[in-house]
Amino acid sequence: MTFEEKPEGNGSLVDENQLYLGETHQAKEKPIANGKAKLSARQEGNAKFDLPRKSLHTYIWQEVQRHNQETDQWLVINRKVYDVTGWVDRHPGGRQVLNYYAGEDATDVFRAMHPDPDIVLLYLKPLLIGELAPEEPNQERNKNSQLVEDFQELRRTLETMNMFNANLGFFFLHFAQVLILEALAWVIVWHFGSGWLITIFISFLLVVAQVQGAILQHDLGHLSIFKKSKWNRLMQKVVMGHFEGLSAKWWNNRHFQHHVKTNIYPKDPDIDVGPLFVIGELQPVKYGKKKIKYLDYEKQHLYFCTVWAPLFVLIYFNLDSIRAMYCRRDWEDIAWASSFYIRYFITFGPFYGIFGTMVLIYLVKLLESPWVAYITQMSHIPMKMSKEENQDWFSTQVLATCNVEQSLFNDWFTGHLNFQIEHHLFPTMPCHNYHKVAPLVKSLCAKHGLQYVNKPILKAFGDILSENAVMPY
Repeated sequence: MTFEEKPEGNGSLVDENQLYLGETHQAKEKPIANGKAKLSARQEGNAKFDLPRKSLHTYIWQEVQRHNQETDQWLVINRKVYDVTGWVDRHPGGRQVLNYYAGEDATDVFRAMHPDPDIVLLYLKPLLIGELAPEEPNQERNKNSQLVEDFQELRRTLETMNMFNANLGFFFLHFAQVLILEALAWVIVWHFGSGWLITIFISFLLVVAQVQGAILQHDLGHLSIFKKSKWNRLMQKVVMGHFEGLSAKWWNNRHFQHHVKTNIYPKDPDIDVGPLFVIGELQPVKYGKKKIKYLDYEKQHLYFCTVWAPLFVLIYFNLDSIRAMYCRRDWEDIAWASSFYIRYFITFGPFYGIFGTMVLIYLVKLLESPWVAYITQMSHIPMKMSKEENQDWFSTQVLATCNVEQSLFNDWFTGHLNFQIEHHLFPTMPCHNYHKVAPLVKSLCAKHGLQYVNKPILKAFGDILSENAVMPY
């Protein structure tokens, strides 16, 4: 990104769908993309860093860790200490992401969530208040420093191997699959009519298009396809809004929280599903103490199959997305999501009418919902859930995720999220490279005594239900 590019949104060079952690507080220090400057952001940043500056104040870890409140937030990146208190509400990834790392070392999560951290570091400069004292370790003392160093070395190796470079042909075919299935469904109705058998058949075609579109927008949301983040953002809005009818910003805000604190209760929104469900060891105790008796938790595995899985996308995702768009007055996402329904009424309305088209839309979402529910839950629900333990990034992700065995079908059916461990360690990596790095990740797990879980797909599905059935009061 150069200064010749026009920024979107609030005029910041910070990409709104990235977890950018820095922005200047003073107007005189803030770089402006006016379309006339000739230097790149990195060149100007290097010029600034060459200026004489005062020696940085030094801090010990105990002092940094005290600044972990909503009104007082410091974090550490590459031994530098940043005060992000005044910027959390403007953070493009949502304020919660910074809240969760206040008082902690955020080096690995910062690197994991940003495709090009060098640019982001330019905007961290105004927030820089000091650095760790020379005698202080790179991470908090409770972390395994050797494991952290080994993981960082692994990441450098993968960068050298170009594992973070996307194959655009792969993603073009993925997008073409969605377009072809959508078009084929319309052609079939146009040619054969709208009888029940035809309606059921095209519903399955549209379900596949919906799920594969959701998988594609997931890669776009992690900025793992295009070199320029603005193209990832634009295409995610197209796919998530026009082809899914949901808000891209709503998804990103929620999904980033899941990634930075995976299976940490209650910080990960994907496991904070009470009181409808109680999972893990912490939630049953919490709701048991409240003596909530209107739900029979011993049978929750049954209503997961019969109620929650079919309504996961149809009701929960759609209502939560609408609520988020309305509360934030996000007119752009509202327009994109509305275009999904407009397109359906234009293409299928002449055959089904208004009411029939609405039925078709919700039939497709009803069938889509279990597919999405199972592939998103199979890699996390059966794994370790805990309160905040402030473990290193590698251990947190490996203990909270599991893989599903590789096959052509499993790769397609899950959108390569059968390699959930690799995805969580390297969220910005293109999904087609996960299987290439899996042996290296497995080797590092073996070196440090961490279990690398890899299951058959049916066992992974079954473990969701067995875990839901365990209610240790």
